Amino acid sequence: MAPSIPSRSVHVAVGILVDAAGRILITRRAAHAHQGGLWEFPGGKVEATESVYDALARELREELGTDIQRSEPFMTISHDYGDKQVLLDIHTVPEWQGEPRGVEGQPLAWVTTDALSDYAFPEANQGIVDKLQSAP
Repeated sequence: MAPSIPSRSVHVAVGILVDAAGRILITRRAAHAHQGGLWEFPGGKVEATESVYDALARELREELGTDIQRSEPFMTISHDYGDKQVLLDIHTVPEWQGEPRGVEGQPLAWVTTDALSDYAFPEANQGIVDKLQSAP
């Protein structure tokens, strides 16, 4: 069950898919969405009746056409945008079934951790980028 958070807050399950070459999958947000046009790690809102794992599995199936085989907690980030507060519950996803594709028409890119700096991310995602780039 997801933790209780204030109504202007959004609890988000985020997945870091890492391929056999060590590259990370990122997707670009739709122009009309909050933080539209920026790149992000795939995922989405945790519904009140869902666990983070269930929400992540549902979101990756809906967005990428993939099924999680294994995930591991990576970190959590709370960020206040002023108009919205987000709680990102981030998991690495080293194993999945299906070839990731932009089911909703969103562009995707497989990038090295060093190349993450070449992409514009929402402020809340910067902690993820920093941790990935500092990992040995």
